[in-house]
Amino acid sequence: MCPCQNGDSIPNDPSQMVPVDLSEKPKVNGINGHSNHAQPSAQPQPQPRHNPYAPRASDFLNNVSNFKIIESTLREGEQFANAFFDTKTKIAIAKALDAFGVEYLELTSPAASEQSRLDCEAICKLGLKSKILTHIRCHMDDARIAVETGVDGVDVVIGTSSFLREFSHGKDMAYITKTAIEVINFVKSKGIEVRFSTEDSFRSDLVDLLSIYQTVDKIGVNRVGIADTVGCANPRQVYDLIRTLRSVVSCDIEVHLHNDTGMAIANAYCALEAGATHIDTSVLGIGERVGITPLGGLVACLYAANPEYVKSKYNLPMLREIENLVAEAVEVNVPFMNPITGYCAFTHKAGIHAKAILNNPSTYEILKPEDFGLTRYVSIGHRLTGWNAVKSRVEQLGLKLTDEQVKDATAKIKELADVRTQSMDDVDSLLRVYHSGIQSGELEVGQREALDRLLRKHREERHTEGVTA
Repeated sequence: MCPCQNGDSIPNDPSQMVPVDLSEKPKVNGINGHSNHAQPSAQPQPQPRHNPYAPRASDFLNNVSNFKIIESTLREGEQFANAFFDTKTKIAIAKALDAFGVEYLELTSPAASEQSRLDCEAICKLGLKSKILTHIRCHMDDARIAVETGVDGVDVVIGTSSFLREFSHGKDMAYITKTAIEVINFVKSKGIEVRFSTEDSFRSDLVDLLSIYQTVDKIGVNRVGIADTVGCANPRQVYDLIRTLRSVVSCDIEVHLHNDTGMAIANAYCALEAGATHIDTSVLGIGERVGITPLGGLVACLYAANPEYVKSKYNLPMLREIENLVAEAVEVNVPFMNPITGYCAFTHKAGIHAKAILNNPSTYEILKPEDFGLTRYVSIGHRLTGWNAVKSRVEQLGLKLTDEQVKDATAKIKELADVRTQSMDDVDSLLRVYHSGIQSGELEVGQREALDRLLRKHREERHTEGVTA
């Protein structure tokens, strides 16, 4: 189990890591190592760095910087094995996601149960900025119940693959098309949004898909939906299908991508590149089986492409709070490797990484922790530590040591860490003892036996103090 409950990216005891100052520092300029702040004012200002992850001008259909999120934790997320959301929890999740800034909230069909209907009505009455959608079968009975709840839109779905047509609802494409037209026209008559989606789109016949999408586009759906229901698609397949669909419909395109093969985030990004406009997500990716595109992972991916656009749309520091809320509700921990909020997301360990991070965080970070209300840390109590990271801690402690002395102390940390990882208290104690020894003249660089003697004396004194107390 991850040592930090609910996957906090900041350790339970912050003293176990070295926080890295997020304030702007003078940057070292090129080979000569001069501070940019010392350069004459006549020097030309540096140009903004090219972002290789940004959309290219030639990608005229690319919506990586023009998309909307349909957050489905309260619909797809309810299908997660551990999920049971009572009304209070649903309202808390809805309010949190609204405060984060998602454009849509998708709720479980009110036809599913009486409590689902009541919960849908309750959330619709909250007055949230996010539009409220509900997800229904392509059936008039479901549609009649849905439009009475006060939702802003209805998401209609029906299976079109041979698997689902034979082993699920048993209907042919003629019946599916006829029913879709009936349901869509009914929902439209109520003055609310309507989306029509096929289920198991990537195992459906392409001619069937394009035919029914063209039909519903002509009668005025707001969006058509592509669903990788079993998580079988790869990015190239997603790109090709969305690009083809974009050429035959004029309405918006939504994608719903399951993560059975770990492709959901990559597939979502490719869908936007190909012209999709809306992405379905859930918090932590929870949903049927292993779930769908995770909200946090998608945000991380899209932030890398266009940080300013993503920051302008969403209240990013809320992400951690939302994920902890949902993780607690479904009794799981946020994974340690979770993008942005995972325990290790902004923790740097290797010496070469630490040195570069301390000089310029962009060397080993594509995401800025401060944009998410988080802090980066450099772990130093281990055998991989570097003297630059130790020097940073020495400065934070207000100690005066030369580079040669810091390197000597670092060698001792590494020696001890070969036996066991050193806590930050262990490291701080060693550095203070080393500094005291240098200042008193009891210690010089390279005198290991003298340092060991001082450390033993320090431990004995602490032990005596503990016994006395």
